[in-house]
Amino acid sequence: MESSSRDGGKAEILALVCNSLDQDDGKGARALLRSRYPFMPVAKVARRYTDRDCMRVFFRDGFVDRYTGTQLVHPGALRLLSIVLPDEFPFHRNWDTSKTHFAFYELFPTVDHLVPVARGGLDTASNWVTTSMLRNSAKAQWTLEELGWSLVPPGDLAAWDGLTEWFVSYLTAHPALQRENKYLQQWFTATVSVQSNG
Repeated sequence: MESSSRDGGKAEILALVCNSLDQDDGKGARALLRSRYPFMPVAKVARRYTDRDCMRVFFRDGFVDRYTGTQLVHPGALRLLSIVLPDEFPFHRNWDTSKTHFAFYELFPTVDHLVPVARGGLDTASNWVTTSMLRNSAKAQWTLEELGWSLVPPGDLAAWDGLTEWFVSYLTAHPALQRENKYLQQWFTATVSVQSNG
């Protein structure tokens, strides 16, 4: 059998295991799996970043999805749009896909661990990258190599700020929106803090 260049022969290993089982060699099948394609459990680990940490990463990466190069939009700006234009740009608090505009999945930035924590990656800024909710969900516990993805360069914050300035200026001009919405207030505070202090 010819091994695949993409999977490093993993399918071939399973074919050999099946062949061993066909020959009533369960011991050989187990030995093959243990030595050539062992089970490696993936543990869930709590993440420890704050909204300010997220903003630092979003600013550092220029509000660009580091896996695709897609421009992303400040989380507060997206939610603000849904508050100001609820029928045209709906958001559901439980992320119900039938009641939430698709922009919340494809343009909403989140922090992802380049090397998943469950796979030995560090939960530090050096291992954090900006990606969309959609890509983060697709990546899950996989490595870039396993997915065939690569890291794209960060964006230029001077050219695209993810509508951050609009978000800050709109809330500054409409302070009641900030007072009435804890989510907007929390992202406003994190944004202004990072803009001021880095």
